[in-house]
Amino acid sequence: MQQPEKQINAPAGMPLPERRRRRRSSGICATSGVRVQPQEEQQQVATRGTVLTDSDQFYFNWYAHIDVHEEMIKDRVRTDAYKNAIMRHKDFIRDKVVLDVGCGTGILAIFCAQAGARRVYAVEASNIALQTIRVVEANNLLNIITVLHGRVEDVEIGEKVDVIISEWMGYMLLCESMLGSVITARDRWLKPGGLVLPSKATLYMAPFTHAKRYRESIDFWRSVYGINMSAMVPLAKQCAFVGPSVETITSENVLAWPQVVKCVNCSSVTIPELESITTRFKFNSLVKAPLHGFAFWFDVEFTRLSPEPISFQLSTSLVDDHPVGSQRQDLRDPTLLLSTAPEALPTHWQQTLIYFYEPIELEQDQLIEGKVTLSQSQENHRNLNIELVYATGGQSYVKVSVM
Repeated sequence: MQQPEKQINAPAGMPLPERRRRRRSSGICATSGVRVQPQEEQQQVATRGTVLTDSDQFYFNWYAHIDVHEEMIKDRVRTDAYKNAIMRHKDFIRDKVVLDVGCGTGILAIFCAQAGARRVYAVEASNIALQTIRVVEANNLLNIITVLHGRVEDVEIGEKVDVIISEWMGYMLLCESMLGSVITARDRWLKPGGLVLPSKATLYMAPFTHAKRYRESIDFWRSVYGINMSAMVPLAKQCAFVGPSVETITSENVLAWPQVVKCVNCSSVTIPELESITTRFKFNSLVKAPLHGFAFWFDVEFTRLSPEPISFQLSTSLVDDHPVGSQRQDLRDPTLLLSTAPEALPTHWQQTLIYFYEPIELEQDQLIEGKVTLSQSQENHRNLNIELVYATGGQSYVKVSVM
């Protein structure tokens, strides 16, 4: 019998408490389709005029805040990975036209200019673009970098591009749905044989244990200053574990070899392909420990890929015989890889944890199997609906949450 886990939904378009520091830079603003000029002039350019939803307006207003961009730039693992990738591909970038989708402060566009790009279009819809043009001007790059204040679906460029670069990844890789904007830019402007950076992205999942967090958030209420406050425990579980939690764990928290949830070839993926993703999983616990939930993380690669779709699937019956992390890591160039895995250097993405309200005691080698479905929210396409159906020890469970 399946045991549903109760949930509390936030209003559509509003961030959950765990997303207070949620980051993302791209897209729409009320003045979409404006080319920002250094003397504060705003020259209208041709757009496909889009009416904004309240949730989109909230989304892009949020990313006009400088602290969001400060957090991203200070993430040296992230920023260095992009800079290193650009410089590794400078022979391809030199004298070419580059498009930066969701350029934020313009740092990646400037890296591309430093790598020898002939022209860089830096598209940014939030009002941070008003400062980005000053950054470009201060670095004497106005002759190379053109800042377009608008969403990529609306602005017009007027020429094809050789390279598209974007830092589009959200928590759990797909949260915030920015990859759709990169796909739109690719289909509108990328030349045949052009380069998309990053070129490939992979989302992983694994069961995890985190007794310390459970003690701090839940067991704390059982006795407070000698007072029995266990009546608070059900509410504490709802508040702590209703939605995904962005935290840093280590490989010691991971109970089984990870499995691929989705592998994306950025040269060929389509928008409909991302609207709903379902993957079956099968894990065997490596140790005896309480199972507190499932962890998700991702990595991206900055390599040249064939435009043909690349299929990467691992038979669930072989997951534990062929660990994804160690097997694939050996095949990839670590200097062209940005990983948010528990064993990698920490990033601001950390890992995304889906906690159960009640831990499940696992024996060594105990089987955990089921399926996970990730789908765009109908109320707010920036949000990600997560449904976990899983079984272990003769019991079946369902956990539904929204990120």
